[in-house]
Amino acid sequence: MGPVAAKVVVGLLIAIGVAVLIGAVALWPGKPSVDVEQPFQSAQGGAVVTESGTVTMQNIGDCGSPSAGRVFTGAPLPAPAGAYECQRSIVDIESGPNTGTQTLLEIIPGPGQPDLRVGENIRLSRQTDVNGTTEYSFEDYARGLPVTLIALAFAVVVIAVARWRGFRALVGIVVSFGVLVLFTLPALLDGQPAIPVALVSGAVILYAVLYLAHGVSLRTSSALLGTLASMALAAVLSYATIEMTRLTGLSEEQNTNVQTYIQHVSITGLLLAGFIIGSLGVLNDVTITQAASAFELASLDPGASRRQIFGSAMRVGRDHIASTVYTLVLAYAGGALPLLLLFSVAGRSIQDVLLSDAVAIEIVRSAVGGIALALSVPLTTAIAVMLARPIGAGPSGNAAAVRPSRGGRHSK
Repeated sequence: MGPVAAKVVVGLLIAIGVAVLIGAVALWPGKPSVDVEQPFQSAQGGAVVTESGTVTMQNIGDCGSPSAGRVFTGAPLPAPAGAYECQRSIVDIESGPNTGTQTLLEIIPGPGQPDLRVGENIRLSRQTDVNGTTEYSFEDYARGLPVTLIALAFAVVVIAVARWRGFRALVGIVVSFGVLVLFTLPALLDGQPAIPVALVSGAVILYAVLYLAHGVSLRTSSALLGTLASMALAAVLSYATIEMTRLTGLSEEQNTNVQTYIQHVSITGLLLAGFIIGSLGVLNDVTITQAASAFELASLDPGASRRQIFGSAMRVGRDHIASTVYTLVLAYAGGALPLLLLFSVAGRSIQDVLLSDAVAIEIVRSAVGGIALALSVPLTTAIAVMLARPIGAGPSGNAAAVRPSRGGRHSK
């Protein structure tokens, strides 16, 4: 019966994999549209082009210079007399057709406005006005080098500690982002239903990440099957809770922009997809731990029964649930701190705060993730125990177990 259990699990995973591939083909987005929606357009309706620049001068002076946003060399033209004051920054343009020239940025200090300093690297937005004149404005700070260094440090530490397995985990991360960028987002933009898109995306990510990071084995397969089942449960729970609570997602500015400018995309669908895909990381962490625990316990104690292995692994799982659930809740609470701060100064009651759309989304997201997480532990543990100690095998895992003879003596 041992090989039978393994064949059943492998067969299920193959069947699910085939279904996922069929779903990916059916949901694959059509030719992507090149139209840029507002408010992301340039003045001419196309995509905003950015260039690199370095701040070479910064002071407080009169605003309204004719050189503001224009391309020049030398000194900028003076502002008219009696103009109001603002922060003035001369920026060297270091990429694009105007490389080697300068532009002047005039910024009125205030909340949300950049506070530029000499020597800072920034990104400039390059546009052309109705007269064909090139104009520059501040787009963002240049973060290419620091972000690259942080990412490299992360990769080096992971590979140094986890070695080859860490490298494969990093490859899995690249695959995950590839799935999201090449399939998930274009499919949602194409108007495909959110739940099938999220399930197909999540399944592809799980197959790639788990087998890449942990290798192809029955241990990994048991974790994968448990995670896939838990993800499907999370999808059902997400749909039910969003319908029950009538969450809209319109409390978040980016969702409002989506509804305004990309009207064929469902906001509740985006919420559903976010709930499902957001649960994958924590589910993967728990299921792989449970599978590893079950297989290690079976290996360390050949005399242990399936019930004993399941009970021991579940004790590990309960501790894991307790720690991961509050980690999950605190992670969402940390992300909502600015919103909670705004509510606290608004003088609203705690009930109004908790039941508002923005906070309720995080509460429901945490609850859905927590339920799927808790149920994934016994499910994955049971699958792993069945594979680590198959039905029909003795406590040692050998099908030819010691059996008592009729005379009371034992024979093999």
